[in-house]
Amino acid sequence: MNSPTLAQVLEKETKTGVLFESMPDGRLRCFACGHRCPIPEGKPGVCKVRFNKGGKLFVPWGYVGALQDDPIEKKPFFHALPGARALSFGMLGCDFHCANCQNWVTSQALRDPEADSPPIKISPRELVDMAVKRGCRAVVSTYNEPLITSEWAVEIFKEAKKEGLVTGYVSNGNGTPEVLDYIRPWVDLYKVDLKGFDDKHYRELGGSLDNVCRTIRDLYDRKFWLEIVTLLIPGFNDSDDELTRLTEFIVSVSPGIPWHVTAFHKDYKMTDPENTTAKDLLRAAAIGKKAGLHYIYPGNLPGQVGGGENTICPNCHERLIKRTGFQVIEDRISNREGRCPKCSAQIPGFWKPLINKKPSHAGVQPLF
Repeated sequence: MNSPTLAQVLEKETKTGVLFESMPDGRLRCFACGHRCPIPEGKPGVCKVRFNKGGKLFVPWGYVGALQDDPIEKKPFFHALPGARALSFGMLGCDFHCANCQNWVTSQALRDPEADSPPIKISPRELVDMAVKRGCRAVVSTYNEPLITSEWAVEIFKEAKKEGLVTGYVSNGNGTPEVLDYIRPWVDLYKVDLKGFDDKHYRELGGSLDNVCRTIRDLYDRKFWLEIVTLLIPGFNDSDDELTRLTEFIVSVSPGIPWHVTAFHKDYKMTDPENTTAKDLLRAAAIGKKAGLHYIYPGNLPGQVGGGENTICPNCHERLIKRTGFQVIEDRISNREGRCPKCSAQIPGFWKPLINKKPSHAGVQPLF
């Protein structure tokens, strides 16, 4: 007897969802991501994990494809709970198909036969208990696209809120107003991968630049704590013109949004471009500064970008947070509710001091 395919296995790990509307012809319009798929009977959406069966939308439920205890800086969030640990979980599937995906084993599990990431059953309560036991202050949905598994994430985050935990999404930003309204009561932090500022390239990845930009504005207007990341890929999205347009767009939303510009390395199916250098990152950072961004963080090359990993007060230029890579060496503002100790300027962020911090067991005790 042949073993069941991953799609057949995942079809059983589902529950009826709520992010959809019925159409007159029997299709279901899904609102989980910007594709807004009109899903026919017996078929999945673009993400391949949300499907129409018997006129009901079935969505992923009851498992994780990846689970890790990380520094929150690795997400990366630099203006939220500095030095905290985040229990990070992901499921399987994505609405994009990026050739440079560094989480392709989970995100492309239903598209790429080389991806091997079987689901691990877990309940929301078990996951949150694990976070509490390990001293994590946040629970974050990541590793695949969290928007397409929002019903599951909300169920986990409801349990997380009972324990006073902070919650977050690490996302491609291909959202809809409906899904943002659905998750808003339960999600505090939101990181968007703004993958460039060229719609042709976005189409190659499976998305739309206009929709991601609209989602970024919607996230800011709904008062999620928002940080933006751009993976700088030589020859793909690193021209001065594209970076200027990208950073000017972020400034048009708010100059206080932190922008992480991070180094690419050859991965998955994108092996032609050269790896990003520190010089490339510093050039991009200078463009962002000229555009008017207040907080720019060159990343993935720790110790090679001068003081670029630190948080600096844009008003008086005092160093507020000192970092090396994902490690916080000094934090001078969390205990001051985000105010600069020198000039008292309010630094935008999700600042909460570390109180009664429990020891983390990352790297010591297995998660399963």
